[in-house]
Amino acid sequence: MKFISWNVNGIRSVIKKGFSDFVSAYSPEILCLQETRAEETEVVLHLPFYESYWNPAKKKGYAGTAVLTKIPPMAVTRGIANPKHDEEGRLLSLEFNNFYLVNVYTPNSKRDLSRLTYRTEEWDVDFLKYLKRLERSKPVIFCGDLNVAHTEIDLSNPEKNHHTHGFTDEERRGFDRLLNAGFIDTFREFTREGGHYTWWGLWRDCRKRNIGWRIDYFCISAVLRPLLQDAFILSEVMGSDHCPVGIEMDFQSAS
Repeated sequence: MKFISWNVNGIRSVIKKGFSDFVSAYSPEILCLQETRAEETEVVLHLPFYESYWNPAKKKGYAGTAVLTKIPPMAVTRGIANPKHDEEGRLLSLEFNNFYLVNVYTPNSKRDLSRLTYRTEEWDVDFLKYLKRLERSKPVIFCGDLNVAHTEIDLSNPEKNHHTHGFTDEERRGFDRLLNAGFIDTFREFTREGGHYTWWGLWRDCRKRNIGWRIDYFCISAVLRPLLQDAFILSEVMGSDHCPVGIEMDFQSAS
């Protein structure tokens, strides 16, 4: 079972850049999108094998998440049941037989760090509580743009960016708490070295020169680790300043 996550930096834009061809080529069972910047009624998708679920932001053309799935979910939840967090459409959860899938677009702390306190002391705390609450009944797979490079090998220039949004000590500790709570960074189960990134700046040929950050993730409950077959970064896929990331799970062996 293949899962893919992608911050598309505007779904209407990426549709014009071969989105349907990408979906056909990789054919994931579940595809999670972040920064859709649109409502469902504003988008035409020619993907007949998928059902789509959307959580747009109240603010037009901003943030938002969506999930395309070949497998009908048992239930869909938009947001985290907290008005302070939910107006930006940053979280979309689907319940399936064997797991919860949580698609998340974590708030950016902003270049001037004006949103750092909100992100680390409120969002990160409440997001982890939400995940653990779901985990009481079923294992959790969560994915998306978490807007943090966890360790120094997750970005090209760690020393220069130590106090930059996305690599502050506070944000990195937030990711530590996810791992300490029992969740697994799937990519690091298979790949230990650096140089693998999911976001590149749009200046000075950063992507061509592979000067980037790994800020997009798939994480899973520890109980699902025996079912994890692969975790990958599709750095060759263009269309956004992020590239897709994914995992493959073998749920048949658990049945």
